[in-house]
Amino acid sequence: MTQAITPALFNFPPQAKVGRVLPKSKIYQHGRVSAALRERFVKQVEQITWQYKLAPETINLPARSGVAEIEIFDIALKTDALDEDVLRAIDRAIPLPIVFQLQHGQRTRMVAAHKRPSAAEAGKWVIDGYFGGTWQPATAERRPLPIALDLHNLYEQLLRSLLPQAARPGEGLPEQVERLTRLRSRQNDYNKLEARLHKEIQFNRKVALNAELREVKTEIDRLGA
Repeated sequence: MTQAITPALFNFPPQAKVGRVLPKSKIYQHGRVSAALRERFVKQVEQITWQYKLAPETINLPARSGVAEIEIFDIALKTDALDEDVLRAIDRAIPLPIVFQLQHGQRTRMVAAHKRPSAAEAGKWVIDGYFGGTWQPATAERRPLPIALDLHNLYEQLLRSLLPQAARPGEGLPEQVERLTRLRSRQNDYNKLEARLHKEIQFNRKVALNAELREVKTEIDRLGA
């Protein structure tokens, strides 16, 4: 089995500090935010702060492979639950890689999606599914930033720290994210099938559901191994 990763909080260098509040209205203007999604912003998000800018001029690492900067956004929450669509709207509005630090009730957790320029359409960005660490005390010890040769490598290491399993030998970040996203999806499918099985009373349907469960479990084992 691959080794699980302990999620980390990182200590960002003071010279990269921005500390600028980002009005929600800016996200509404550029993030394709519907009225329903705007309501979720209001109910769930207290404040968005552009906290750090990791860039060549702030941390002395060169840009490479589409990663010119890495933005660190703090999101103060009104509740410990945050819809993924809220994060996706922010990512769509800001054409740069973002790592989010969610904050609620003296706790914090880091969340991010693998975000990269589209190879098919200039100026567009591809945003994969979101992965995040567990909630930790806001006063928890923070690790130094990973050692990296450039911003692209630093971004990959920050993202890998949030993934629930380490990479397989030779597995690139896009492949790792795709595998773990599929694994998460199939685990959700398994839970739904199991719930249906418990409610089912017809024998023939139970047999069919058990067969589906075995197939899904086989794929889960393959993806997680």
